[in-house]
Amino acid sequence: MTRNMNGARFPVRAVLFDLDGTLIDTVSDLTEAANRMLSEMGRPARSEAQIRMLVGRGIPDLVRRCMTEGSTASEAEVADALTRFRRHYAVVNGQHSGIYPGVIATLQVLKASGLALAVVTNKAAAFTAPLLELMGIDGFFDAVVSGDTLPVTKPDPAVLKHACKLLGVAEADAIMVGDSANDARAARAAGMPVLLVSYGYSEGLPVDTIECDGLLSAAADLLQHIQPASAA
Repeated sequence: MTRNMNGARFPVRAVLFDLDGTLIDTVSDLTEAANRMLSEMGRPARSEAQIRMLVGRGIPDLVRRCMTEGSTASEAEVADALTRFRRHYAVVNGQHSGIYPGVIATLQVLKASGLALAVVTNKAAAFTAPLLELMGIDGFFDAVVSGDTLPVTKPDPAVLKHACKLLGVAEADAIMVGDSANDARAARAAGMPVLLVSYGYSEGLPVDTIECDGLLSAAADLLQHIQPASAA
């Protein structure tokens, strides 16, 4: 379970961030794209609350669950739905998304401290890069590992290890900041500490039941719990 983090400070050289639900609230855009897809296919719309429960494992999983939870769909229909979703999401990506409070100020402090920063997300690169640029935070990150960078995605630790390789740091010198069990499991398997935000998307699983090193109620809380390794 979540460890008591009172006074805990992690000496690190790099911070890896999840994207959706951690840095940026994207659920409105995902809901819009999903419902455009469903409408085209003669399927009932999903509420934003329902889509929020499906975010975290990447777009193919989100689309599959939109099509199959409470209904049935053939593999051909799921494949068609995925193509439609991607077309719609390319249009609406970032239109209604917003950076969570305190994220930019936190990134500024981390960058000024000399820490290497990366995004590790299950979102495809075709949507990740434009979103980061549109939100104006792409310049903070020294590396971006997207859902199609490697053949695997979180919770596979390979994506976190790849990010560390790109940053030139050992896994033990990095920390993961995310919002779900996928982030926590990936970090644990990669041998790095992990902190979870309490405001993101956790697929309906209470975030305080996910095994991690602590919870952050706001992005700025991260600054209280890390320090550059050189200052340790």
